[in-house]
Amino acid sequence: MAVRVLRAAERPATAWLNGGGVTREVAGAPAGAGLADFDWRVSLADVGQGGPFSAFPGVDRVITLVDGPGMALTVDGTEHVLAQPYRPFAFAGDAVTDCRLLGGPVVDFNVMTRRGRATAEVAIADYQREVDVPPGAALLLVCLTGSAGLGAADLRLGRFDAALLDSPGPDLLRVDGVTAVVTLRPAG
Repeated sequence: MAVRVLRAAERPATAWLNGGGVTREVAGAPAGAGLADFDWRVSLADVGQGGPFSAFPGVDRVITLVDGPGMALTVDGTEHVLAQPYRPFAFAGDAVTDCRLLGGPVVDFNVMTRRGRATAEVAIADYQREVDVPPGAALLLVCLTGSAGLGAADLRLGRFDAALLDSPGPDLLRVDGVTAVVTLRPAG
């Protein structure tokens, strides 16, 4: 199984255009793609204030609260309260979306896929389990709290570290905390 380690300490922070926070890209495809041409993109964001989300036409999003008191997202006029951490919430990136913080800054985990080019399944692991990369897919493990490791690779991940696995084969994911397990597939 091919494993690429992506350490949190090596990710630069990029300020949002509206000044409401910063984002750190964990991984994306194709390599070097920008916001206009990615197939998929995974990031962590520090949200310091509420406000409108940037529109991403043709993109599906999954957002997961990691830290903080939570947020209320109003998506196309319907409010969704994300007050409990580690519960993925999916919505269309082209929907009119506004964020209201529920009492202070938050950290969220974001997965975006371009419709017709990629799909993503986001699962949360808080126990030891087997992980397997489906043929033609990639698996991204992001340690959200505590630590995580892979048995065969003898790999340890700390908070916000990630591992990208892109060749088929099973491995044992050891979790002491919470880890996001993101399965990324080409569409079609």
